[in-house]
Amino acid sequence: MGELVKLIAQSLVDNPEAVKVNEVEGAQSVIVELRVSPDDMGKVIGKQGRIAKAIRTVVKAAATKTKKRVTVEIIQD
Repeated sequence: MGELVKLIAQSLVDNPEAVKVNEVEGAQSVIVELRVSPDDMGKVIGKQGRIAKAIRTVVKAAATKTKKRVTVEIIQD
């Protein structure tokens, strides 16, 4: 799931080298932490959080195969 989030985020931002993804696996869930440069934060979140919601929806759909709950967190440094 982390690779999918990284691919989506890199295609959205101006500085794709600054995209960092960290996965934290639990027994029944996975937390995907996404970090981008502060200048690109608005591009990843979008107006009223629409792009962030779309990213979460795509990841949730892809996670149905793994039978684990996946949460995407956008972390601001």
